[in-house]
Amino acid sequence: MRSDAAPAGWQAIRDAALERLRSGAWAPGELIPNEAELAAEFGCARATVNRALRDLAEAGWLDRRRRAGTRVVPHPVRKATLTIPVIRHEVEAGGARYSHRLLSIARAVPPAAVRAALGLPCARRLLHLVTLHLADAVPHAHEDRWIDTDAVPGIDGFDPEAVSANEWLVGRVPYTEGRLVLGAEVAAPEMARHLGCPEGAALLTLERSTFLHDRAITWVRLCHAPGHRLTTSF
Repeated sequence: MRSDAAPAGWQAIRDAALERLRSGAWAPGELIPNEAELAAEFGCARATVNRALRDLAEAGWLDRRRRAGTRVVPHPVRKATLTIPVIRHEVEAGGARYSHRLLSIARAVPPAAVRAALGLPCARRLLHLVTLHLADAVPHAHEDRWIDTDAVPGIDGFDPEAVSANEWLVGRVPYTEGRLVLGAEVAAPEMARHLGCPEGAALLTLERSTFLHDRAITWVRLCHAPGHRLTTSF
């Protein structure tokens, strides 16, 4: 216990955990102590422990699963990681001027597929926003987003016309887990109108769900205009 010492930073907790992994104190396949137990041991907040364990999971040492705990990976390998991009930054990095247009905002019960992706046990109302992102006033991506406002502190101060939900959430709301699904579809008439492309054009789609521990934060579906390329590193 560290009750008589200053709280440990996340790097110190990561290094201590890494030593336990390397020494075999935490054996391959073993379920390690939960965040609350480690926070009590190191005299720090759970969020600090989470940051340290997330770093080790991203490095391939730990396997973290909601409701199932964190286990030592039997054969550690380096993992590819993805950072949620801010669309404005992507557009500006390409030399274009970014803007966005809020198409609709309402509170509604999401469709069954969205509830399943977020693991919602009942059909309750979430915040639903539809946004069009533009590059030099030309459609760049269509965003269909559902937000569980109970899991998002400060949401009352959010102005979706001043800043996109994408940028606001990335800058203010932490997450511990996410799921990403990439796909393709042909442009239906309404989507073709939004993106300014021919009906039947090939579109890159991205569906992403994010969570903070066991709590769902948001589900989003992005449809990109024809010709969009997704680049990442590993």
